[in-house]
Amino acid sequence: MSSPKTRPTTVSAHDFLAGLADFQLRTDCEQLVKIMSAVTKAPPVMWGPGIVGFGTYHYVYASGREGDWMLTGFAPRGKEISIYLMSGFEPHAELLKQLGPHKTGKACLYVKRLSDLHLPTLKKLIQSSVKLVEKWQGCPPTEQTKTPARKRSNQR
Repeated sequence: MSSPKTRPTTVSAHDFLAGLADFQLRTDCEQLVKIMSAVTKAPPVMWGPGIVGFGTYHYVYASGREGDWMLTGFAPRGKEISIYLMSGFEPHAELLKQLGPHKTGKACLYVKRLSDLHLPTLKKLIQSSVKLVEKWQGCPPTEQTKTPARKRSNQR
């Protein structure tokens, strides 16, 4: 079974963010570091060349595939930021209504700038997602993923 291509690296997340040319994007990412570090009680870690992740959990799918992944994270993408909420968005419908302008993917929240968002709601959304992933131990209760994870850990 192959291992995920995106894994933690030894590159400094702070150096990565300091290298962002766009001032507003860099400022927003620095604010996300503060929020996500406070929520997860974990330092920022680079996952691959462009994702800043916080904490880890171990997952095991019913298929037998398993691995480790970040509890939450984000990636600056051009003029936007992708925020990774591993619980998905279905459990957070009410919070999303209060958030401000955004788009969603399966586990990605796409925003243009944090100043457009209601930040207390964003923090609640991140907290709620992290708590759900910890409760599920990285294995959401879906048809594809019925086997509970064997363990969960946080980078602290």
